[in-house]
Amino acid sequence: MKIVRLIFLILHLGIFLLLVGMLMNAYVPPKIFPWFNLLSLGFPVLLTGYILLTFFWIFSWKKRAFVFMFLGLIFTGPVKRWVNYSPDKKEAADLKIVSFNVKAGGTGVANIEKYINGLQADVVLLQEYGGKKKYEFKGLKSGPETQLISIYSKYKIIDQKQLINSDYEYNNAYANQTDIEIKGKTYRFINVYLQPFKFEKEMVKLNGNSDADEQKLKNIVRRLIPTFKMHQEQVEEVRKGIDGSPYPVILAGDFNSVPNSYEYYHLSEGLQDAFVEAGKGSATSFHDYKFPIRIDYIFTSETVRPISYKVDRSVKISDHYPVISTLKLSR
Repeated sequence: MKIVRLIFLILHLGIFLLLVGMLMNAYVPPKIFPWFNLLSLGFPVLLTGYILLTFFWIFSWKKRAFVFMFLGLIFTGPVKRWVNYSPDKKEAADLKIVSFNVKAGGTGVANIEKYINGLQADVVLLQEYGGKKKYEFKGLKSGPETQLISIYSKYKIIDQKQLINSDYEYNNAYANQTDIEIKGKTYRFINVYLQPFKFEKEMVKLNGNSDADEQKLKNIVRRLIPTFKMHQEQVEEVRKGIDGSPYPVILAGDFNSVPNSYEYYHLSEGLQDAFVEAGKGSATSFHDYKFPIRIDYIFTSETVRPISYKVDRSVKISDHYPVISTLKLSR
């Protein structure tokens, strides 16, 4: 039994160090050391292993259980970015926004229009827009459109600028900033779609064949590492729109990055995660794989207070769930 406990102790310490390595994404960019970003993808698995081993020490009546429980407190913040519970806010919201990757309208323009119209949102940000497909939403006017992102607003659009200059063939990322006047005050909306990894299900599905699975894992890493480095460059361009804004910022979109990643830490810097502030339950927004993946976000400046945040799992008209937030605007 002592040998088993020793193995479990080494394993537990190893998982702890990997989780700490994940936190280094706040400081170390992918171009210097991309492997920390890989750890963010495995956070749910690593944390589950950490919790199970902690329970093992508790049931074994070992004092080290308290040590691991105490050390585990440093992961409270990272956990809340995946799973959270916020009490209901009593304030009335001023604005309702929706961010939704519609997968190029693959399920039909009519389905998407019907769904969005039923939400009665004030601002709608779409990703994987499709370009050729024109949406008509009741009470909303179309803003800047590209092949991959678009924005619709109930309020007056006064300016816009492209932040990421994509060639589409190689770089599939887009980001636009759109300044919108709402009730006499201007807000900057930034719609983001970072470079996708372009995985098909068969590429990531392991089948039990050790040689084939090993090759699949190598191929996955070969795709991940260059994309992480591209994301670093794209994040820098988006930050220019955030840092140079004279107005409160609302940042939303499909980041193709999970919480606790380099992308998350650096895009959210100085902003609030609407899910952490007002969300309940799981923030998982991509449902095409049988694995919890959150890659869709809404962030706001400190002067814009999130009142509610919802991942709408009632609809499956895309491989993403839409994310919806109501906000209390600054005065």
